[in-house]
Amino acid sequence: MKTLTFEEKHGIQWTAQNQLDDLGFADGLVLLSRTHEQMQIKTASVAAVLKFKTKNSNPITLDDETLEDVESFTYLGSIIDEQGGSDADVKARIDKAKAALLQLKNIWNSKQLSTNIKVTIFNMNVKAVLLYGAEIWRTTTTTIKKVQALINGCLHKILNIHWPDTISNSLLRERINQLPAEEEIRKRRWKWIGHTLRKSSNCITRQALTWNPEGRLESGRPKNTLRREIKADMERMNNNWKELERIAQDRVGWRMLMSGLCSFAKSNRRKEGRNFK
Repeated sequence: MKTLTFEEKHGIQWTAQNQLDDLGFADGLVLLSRTHEQMQIKTASVAAVLKFKTKNSNPITLDDETLEDVESFTYLGSIIDEQGGSDADVKARIDKAKAALLQLKNIWNSKQLSTNIKVTIFNMNVKAVLLYGAEIWRTTTTTIKKVQALINGCLHKILNIHWPDTISNSLLRERINQLPAEEEIRKRRWKWIGHTLRKSSNCITRQALTWNPEGRLESGRPKNTLRREIKADMERMNNNWKELERIAQDRVGWRMLMSGLCSFAKSNRRKEGRNFK
């Protein structure tokens, strides 16, 4: 796929000096424009378009053929939808993880394989599928519950625990060294953030972390976003982006920061548990 550059300013404002026109990959291209007219100019210059967004009712055409305006599509393994959230992607991940779990039914039922081997296979072939792309999910209480419910069900199969036998979720995770879903996702997210902050300041991925989108906020209570979740964690750690960029250069220091954040989450869970009792 050919990556385009435009002399005219037809992209979205990315940094103070630069605009972002497109995202090019081996088998896909995302074109970015602020208006319908600019998008039509770009579309006429390429062989395929994977993503466009416009409030204009006029269709985008390519070689006199109208391109379908879709509500969602799969891009680099993750589902992008017009709502901008992660619900559709989480649902797809859960379905894929369930399919992977069923394909390995003989493994879970095997009496020759140890629990440790089964857990290793689960982590590599089911959990990895479930949490693919979780670093950038906009997590909600509902999302965490759905992901955790699937993981708990898998762990019950691995340990061969069936009704009427019961075991608490905390003891279940402790027996086979599993983190709670919320903590696992947070750990993956901050590992990715550290990796991104160590990249060059010209890297688009790094710029995206602190990028402020154009446009006005809609009225009403703002939706939870990945940016707001990251900001909330930063406030818990009493850090800002500048300080995080400094810490990220030291991998050992960054791992200590992640450990402290996870310890804070554990402490909160214990407090909530005592309050519930």
